Amino acid sequence: MIFNCELVKTVDDSYDIEVGHSLGDTLVSELSGGLCGKASRFILISDSNVEPLYGREILEKMLSAGLKTDMIVIPAGEKSKTREMKEYIEDKMLSLGCRRDCAVIAVGGGVVTDLSGYVAGTFGRGVPFVNYATTLLSAADASVGGKTAVDTPLATNLIGMFNQPKKVYIDIDTWKTLPQRELSSGLAETIKHGCLGDSELFEYLEKNIEKVFDCDREVCEYISHRNCAVKYKVVMQDERESGLREILNLGHTVGRAVETVSGYRLLHGEAVAIGLVAQARLGLELGFVDERELDRIKALLGRAKLPVRIPEYIDAGELVEKLYTDKKVRNGRLRFVFEDGIGKMKCFGDNVYSLEISKEQAARIIDTMY
Repeated sequence: MIFNCELVKTVDDSYDIEVGHSLGDTLVSELSGGLCGKASRFILISDSNVEPLYGREILEKMLSAGLKTDMIVIPAGEKSKTREMKEYIEDKMLSLGCRRDCAVIAVGGGVVTDLSGYVAGTFGRGVPFVNYATTLLSAADASVGGKTAVDTPLATNLIGMFNQPKKVYIDIDTWKTLPQRELSSGLAETIKHGCLGDSELFEYLEKNIEKVFDCDREVCEYISHRNCAVKYKVVMQDERESGLREILNLGHTVGRAVETVSGYRLLHGEAVAIGLVAQARLGLELGFVDERELDRIKALLGRAKLPVRIPEYIDAGELVEKLYTDKKVRNGRLRFVFEDGIGKMKCFGDNVYSLEISKEQAARIIDTMY
């Protein structure tokens, strides 16, 4: 006898992304107004860099508004994005008495938003969460799109889930306290978005990229809106990466491998910048970009103060092997996504956006990157 468990349902995971300045009061007001549904208590997750700058201030605003809130602070940096840190946060939440009546508020950059979203997705079989992005990198990438994950010694982001927040706040004023290196890291993902889906954004960056380092209000607002527009044009069509969403991994096949093999000495955006050049060089060989387009990509990354070569301390052989931990690998075969010039992506068939690349091709390109 067979019992059919019919569970077909429609779920609306839509949410707002608010780009603005000094959005802490807005966050607290909307939490008080029921943004997280019936949640009666909140866990604010931040890191050791962001907590004294913005985490503590937001916590105090929440407490002053009568919101029952506790804060958990993790060490800053990619090395905190682990299963062990997820377990630490969960145990801390349990010890504080959290159950399914709680909501998670992530205040920080990509590590905090990735980790917090994953915690929220599994704690109590799922509780609401909100992202309050305080870096250009998280505004461009991690806080938007619903991908949450942790890293393992083997590779980045292989353990995780799709989990959409209740809302994303992108507070541009927080960029004023970022070191230049962090701004550059965020610009790598912004340049990536120009490469894969917005030639106007790429051209705008060519004219204005230095103004980002001055936190020019108009420029920062423009790139924030364009980042969201590019990403959601893709995510709305393919929320769970069944095909099209793979294009958001442009530059990440080599980039994630470089990031991991560097022992996280390189920031995520720095590694992605190297990966963008690697895919463009390979794309040149395959006829997908021309010399002028490759030169424009390298020049813009250079002006963003990003590396375009692999550091000498990274072993080429180890790096090639690490490529095979990429999520796009199928049946042990390496796959890359490629831009089709600047502002478009190559499609290789019906909903197929990645192309199989041999180990020899990959190794040859990597050898040219030193």
